[in-house]
Amino acid sequence: MSETKFRKPVRKAVFPVAGLGTRFLPATKAIPKELLPIVDRPLIQYAVDEAREAGIEEFVFVTGRGKTAIVEHFDTAYELEATMTSRGKSLDALEATRIQPGNLVAVRQQVPMGLGHAVWCARAVVGDEPFAIFLPDELMYGSPGCMAQMIEAYNEVGGNLISVLEVPREEVSSYGVIEPGDSWGNLTEVRGLVEKPKVEEAPSNKIVSGRYILQPEVMDLLASQEKGAGGEIQLTDSMARLIGEQPFHAVTFKGRRFDCGSKIGFVEATLAIALDREDMGEQVRAMARAMLG
Repeated sequence: MSETKFRKPVRKAVFPVAGLGTRFLPATKAIPKELLPIVDRPLIQYAVDEAREAGIEEFVFVTGRGKTAIVEHFDTAYELEATMTSRGKSLDALEATRIQPGNLVAVRQQVPMGLGHAVWCARAVVGDEPFAIFLPDELMYGSPGCMAQMIEAYNEVGGNLISVLEVPREEVSSYGVIEPGDSWGNLTEVRGLVEKPKVEEAPSNKIVSGRYILQPEVMDLLASQEKGAGGEIQLTDSMARLIGEQPFHAVTFKGRRFDCGSKIGFVEATLAIALDREDMGEQVRAMARAMLG
């Protein structure tokens, strides 16, 4: 395979959003977790906006039962817009929720068999192109966004890339960790991937953090991938099989990561982003001071 093959433009993104969101019950009994708001934007909106900033053109949502509201969020709300217009209200707040006709595809993951299986469900839409993966639970906050930083790196080295963050050594056992090779700038060669290693056995303190650019060959590997941790098809297992066969690098994200799959991370993201907003930052800061006495 030629190097040119591994540098095709990244136009498509896969968003695995089929999870049940049980950590947030009862709030997620009828509302998808991805639509819970961080200040005034649903969690999924932050990921889609990040993808757009990076030049992504096509959006693939891998959904499950009860998740149709996610697709509807990015549809045109005729009645709402007509009512707002008739009352002289601006539609600017809805602008980011519109995805061009034909650029949003929803595919179904009928059985919860893991992240790797969810990604594999998008194979027909991905086709023979490289593609990005966004895990919306991980809100990556920075400017430029995480995927924009990754696309810049992809244009330099091509192949497969994952975003990583450096964490204190004692925390590595909670994450997937890379075995690093050569490093330059914010790029590190990936020689291996280790899932939740013991602290004393971890090959680095660089953890995998929810953003990926993968070549289409990973779909063939996922199709034949045996069940891994938790009895599920693990994306990490198939990615590891690409190492040594194709270029594989990690991009150290210059920004902040919020784990919005946990309640504490969700609250932290809400507070941090509210404090950073020009329209409310000072008021929220004053409110927090008053509450903390």
